[in-house]
Amino acid sequence: MKALCTAAAALLLAPLAGIAEATGNCEQPVEAPLHMRADLAIDARPAELDVVGTDREGIRISCTVADGQRDRAEDVALRYAGIPDGGKLVVTHGPINNSNLRIRVEVPRKTNLRIHMPAGEIDVTQVDGDKDIELYAGQLTISAANPPAYHLVDASVDIGEVDASAWGVDKGGFFRRFRRETPAGEYHLRAHVTTGEIDLK
Repeated sequence: MKALCTAAAALLLAPLAGIAEATGNCEQPVEAPLHMRADLAIDARPAELDVVGTDREGIRISCTVADGQRDRAEDVALRYAGIPDGGKLVVTHGPINNSNLRIRVEVPRKTNLRIHMPAGEIDVTQVDGDKDIELYAGQLTISAANPPAYHLVDASVDIGEVDASAWGVDKGGFFRRFRRETPAGEYHLRAHVTTGEIDLK
């Protein structure tokens, strides 16, 4: 998690380094520079959050609202601040029901992630790097997990299920945890859901 701590320090120094600040909503997506192997923190309101790795540098943040709620599209606040080596995205406002808001964040394929969300669904696809993800209630899915690439995997739920099919593990019930170390691995993965499910595919 050293890289994620580095991101926080970088943001403190960002005013001296030319911080990029951008705001938008579901009618106006946000784009900003973000290098490969950068550190990204996401603090989002309840929603369906998709974080997708791409082969291009830069971050693009967009969102959609469900039919019947489109008049709230401009109410969603997307706020991004950072430098090319790291940044933070904050998502607030919008529809009351988390299933009525879908957020899509496109990042370089190699990006370190730290995500915090109270409730909803988080889906991380084709992103290599350290991951520190916390969700209070809902489902967390990390697709295309490559077991040998992770030095440490620590996934836990207070109530629910940890399905780590990439490692051949499935645990359900109260206070379930899956932990695995691979000495030759490069990345760290920490995932915690208070009530719900973790899928590592």
